[in-house]
Amino acid sequence: MENEAVVSKNFIEQFIDEDLAEGKYTEVVTRFPPEPNGYLHIGHAKSILLNYGLAKKYGGRFNLRFDDTNPTKEKTEFVESIIADVKWLGADFEDRLFFASDYFGEMYEGAVKLIKKGKAFVCDLTAEEMRTYRGTLTEPGKNSPYRDRSIEENLDLFERMKNGEFPDGSKVLRAKIDMASPNMNMRDPVIYRVARMTHHNTGDKWCIYPMYDFAHPIEDAIEGISHSICTLEFEDHRPLYDWVVRELEYEMPPRQIEFAKMYLTSVITGKRYIKRLVDQGIVDGWDDPRLVTLSALRRRGFTPESIKMFMEMVGVAKANSSVDYAMLEYCIREDLKLKKARMMAVLDPVKVIITNYEEGKVEYLDAPNNLENEELGSRQIPFCRELYIDREDFMIDPPKKYFRMFPGNEVRLMNAYFVKCNDYKVDENGKVTEIYCTYDPETKSGSGFTGRKVKGTIHWVAAPYAKKAEIRLYENIVDEEKGVYNEDGSLNLNPNSLTVLKDCYVEPALAEAKPGDSFQFVRQGFFCVDTKDSTPENIVYNRIVSLKSSFKPNK
Repeated sequence: MENEAVVSKNFIEQFIDEDLAEGKYTEVVTRFPPEPNGYLHIGHAKSILLNYGLAKKYGGRFNLRFDDTNPTKEKTEFVESIIADVKWLGADFEDRLFFASDYFGEMYEGAVKLIKKGKAFVCDLTAEEMRTYRGTLTEPGKNSPYRDRSIEENLDLFERMKNGEFPDGSKVLRAKIDMASPNMNMRDPVIYRVARMTHHNTGDKWCIYPMYDFAHPIEDAIEGISHSICTLEFEDHRPLYDWVVRELEYEMPPRQIEFAKMYLTSVITGKRYIKRLVDQGIVDGWDDPRLVTLSALRRRGFTPESIKMFMEMVGVAKANSSVDYAMLEYCIREDLKLKKARMMAVLDPVKVIITNYEEGKVEYLDAPNNLENEELGSRQIPFCRELYIDREDFMIDPPKKYFRMFPGNEVRLMNAYFVKCNDYKVDENGKVTEIYCTYDPETKSGSGFTGRKVKGTIHWVAAPYAKKAEIRLYENIVDEEKGVYNEDGSLNLNPNSLTVLKDCYVEPALAEAKPGDSFQFVRQGFFCVDTKDSTPENIVYNRIVSLKSSFKPNK
């Protein structure tokens, strides 16, 4: 017994263990309940993976359920995107896909039941009057003058609401709880409103719609959810959640447990802000790689494994806190570094001519795909008289400790030969247009040459065989130094959030890359073929992340 490993459990798992031990539930059933009014973002991934992980750990079930009770902002497009995101993360909901709108009939019957119990009433107060009657955090509210309507009158009025006899907003159904409660959510909350809106799932069948705080506990109870895991802002709503399932007399009411949201530094996660960026054309849709929606992260080249690693590092807490975006970048680097081939790409090309290499000759050199993972094998790369190197790898008058190419210096071309710079050509603006070198055929990589050493190694591509590509470099869409928001609430946009490089060259092997394929480009970072704009004729690469990291994990 002394050698048994101690298993650390978060507070949610401890609650579940208690409930199972006491026999409150025979099975753990969880759900992810998004409202289809936008695309999911990185914060939602925490809820998805947490709920799915709990169901899997306890051998239970996991539901994907859309909380589609507010048709004003909901679209089928958002439903489809959410389904794709949940599947991409690996949260398997099998045939357990549900819609709150499928339960509108049961919700209506639940409301009727509350009326019959004297626990709900039809109220004619305007929204402004209701705010006045509600009271404040320090003062109790006042009962509505319609609170004491008879059960019979309430049943009649509620049915007529359903039948469309009253204008939108003219009447609501309210729960009858306690206008003096210190919890504002318990002061006779509205549970139904009249609203003639076409619903994406039910069409025009209903002209009354339930409010979220009434609908959500009913949905959970109908589906047999054991533990309703939600974020901290719903903690004050828990008494109302419990009131609804208790008054509707569900045999095994779900238990609501709250956990802290995850906040990422210097990124935008609010749906209304993302929608503004989309609507104003500032970004290329909800999947623009500068965003942290799940579809944007997927398009940029992040993997489900990296998201899962990130969530495990963040953990589950009861107090809100912020997480550095650099941690997410660290996770994608860790996930890709042993999985992806390390290829050569030249982002700002300048031509190198090897004057003593035979014109028209080409030879194929062996290059390992990943020095840290031999299982990825090797590839053949063409080498010839004319090459491209990155402009930053050559300087006419370099500073001390600059070991790349400059007049008179010798460097190694990666996986190839030593070359020595002898001359160069500039245009009328002084910009270098061509570099002239000689190579030493005795120094071929892998030949065992030990005659002398060089301090610099640079990457290159063979000019006649290289594939032209567009490469997109990303920074955070908001200016980190100035903060996410201006004083007036507008977004502090970073003008350098997207840099498009049109005349880049990549190894010929990369010409066969398919949308979604990813690689490490030597010294540049990890890149992914764009799934939206890339074509065989115009291949587009998104930089997933650079190679340098400011995040240091705790050991």
